[in-house]
Amino acid sequence: MIKFDTKVFSNFAEKRDAYAKLAKSGASAEEQQNGFGEMMDALTADTLAEIKSQVKAETEDVLNAQRKDPKMDNEEVKFFNDLANGDFSHKESTEVTLPETTIDQIFEDLVSEHPFLQTIKLQTTGLRLKFLKTDETKGTAVWGDIFGEIKGQLTGKFKDETATQSKLTAFVALPNDVLEFGASWIKTFVLTQITEAFAVALESAFLVGDGNTKPIGLISDLSKGTVADSKTTYAQKASSGTITLKDADTAKKELGGIIKKLSIKENGKPFVAKGKTVLVVTPGVSIDMETAMTMQNVNGQWVLGYPFGIQVVESEYVPEGKVIAFVPERYDAYIAGAVNIRTFDQALALEDGTLYTAKQFAYGKAKDNNVAFVYDLNLNPTDDGGTDGGDTGK
Repeated sequence: MIKFDTKVFSNFAEKRDAYAKLAKSGASAEEQQNGFGEMMDALTADTLAEIKSQVKAETEDVLNAQRKDPKMDNEEVKFFNDLANGDFSHKESTEVTLPETTIDQIFEDLVSEHPFLQTIKLQTTGLRLKFLKTDETKGTAVWGDIFGEIKGQLTGKFKDETATQSKLTAFVALPNDVLEFGASWIKTFVLTQITEAFAVALESAFLVGDGNTKPIGLISDLSKGTVADSKTTYAQKASSGTITLKDADTAKKELGGIIKKLSIKENGKPFVAKGKTVLVVTPGVSIDMETAMTMQNVNGQWVLGYPFGIQVVESEYVPEGKVIAFVPERYDAYIAGAVNIRTFDQALALEDGTLYTAKQFAYGKAKDNNVAFVYDLNLNPTDDGGTDGGDTGK
């Protein structure tokens, strides 16, 4: 897959930031859907431009881009050549499955290229579930229950607990310009589109998803579910306190308070959270936190040291001014089943290309309500600011 670079994918980065603001601000489903659509349109344009740039750079052989990628097996070469030749376009009622090696690469790229998904220990179950057909889809990527009007609902078992999986539908817009470059570049284009679409949707859902046709995010309060039309939507958790890190003594007390709260399961049983806790913050905030937690030793060296084995990661989907503290191993994050695609030649079909849908199931939910806590972040406190470890919301 093409490595993501904000300089190369500048249009996509801009639209992704705009979508992130919509997602974490609680914008309507339609607004988020439109924002996602604009983001993926920008990704399509940027990806195509980068592919053309790379192909042009391979001046030693005009046919170089059409040669077989040594990383592609025969099944992949046939699949993407068939895609280029339109051999799937006549299968209006039949979905075709991406080669398993391609699916494995999508999963690897999801994890390796997106730190939060790596931290949360996103897993693939390896199950090849039955995928249901859809007659129409709106937008570029749509979360939905599996037996719903467009989406649908499937119940499965995760460790003896009935769990509702959600289906994520992403669109892959394949411009005709890409077809002339051969199977290797078609695969690159398709993987980039699917991986980025899935990554954005999954990261957003695992953090701030409300459970309504999507996973239940870390920020959701499992004790405050509202049922309507057989669907449960969860409210966001109230703040558990304020983190200031205003000095060494305050910092260790505040961070120690977080560890203590995460060290007790909802049923009252103890859990070792020390060395396993992750703080998720908005991009850039981690630098402010490092500034507060970096000290100079006697040798003049600057040393960053978070106590209790705490790890800090960034995500655009954390609400502004908040930090989400959680223990990754106590949150179930799965993607399951094959990635099925089908030609979509109705209202949203491209005039100079072909539109495909790519679908996969996902599940996300904390094991109990003490898996994660939300804190206000105030790194420039007044003399009387802060809390005594974040144990209160006052």
